[in-house]
Amino acid sequence: MNKNRLSKTMTAALNAQMTKEAHASQIYLSYASWAEHHSYNGVANFLFRHAQEERNHMMKILEYILKRGAEVKITAVPAPHANPESLNKCFEKIFEHETDNTKEVYRLVKLSFEEEDWATWNFMQWFVKEQVEEETMAMNLLDKIKIAGGEKLSGNDLYSFDRDLESAPDDARAAQDVTADRP
Repeated sequence: MNKNRLSKTMTAALNAQMTKEAHASQIYLSYASWAEHHSYNGVANFLFRHAQEERNHMMKILEYILKRGAEVKITAVPAPHANPESLNKCFEKIFEHETDNTKEVYRLVKLSFEEEDWATWNFMQWFVKEQVEEETMAMNLLDKIKIAGGEKLSGNDLYSFDRDLESAPDDARAAQDVTADRP
């Protein structure tokens, strides 16, 4: 008896997204290691936590594929990009990666809608919300770096930014959660 409830196209797309999430984890891990090497310990802590979060996203997709009765395909994860030259470039690359990942999430949502695969469409809504948070987080950090000097970030501003990231929350408040009482 065939228990698979995902189309071949959807199974392939979800497996590809699972690999993209693993790749994202590797990018964060690489950048965290770079930051630690340059004594940006707060930034490194923040990025190491995000590497684990991306791995959790990968596992969420893996579990979903299995629970839908389809086959998981583990493939090689591409190497991360080259290390950034600065904190500003690091967070620019993170923002670019997150916006690219959002496009892939949207592609899966569109495919699930076209296939009338409502279980997958519903499952992917969590990722849609997560990507809003991820893009907002990266954008906010880029704004802080810009205010503190952008590429010229140094001295007390660099120290403060690094220290702030050590205890910064791992997510941003989504627009739909904002109220007049909680802007």
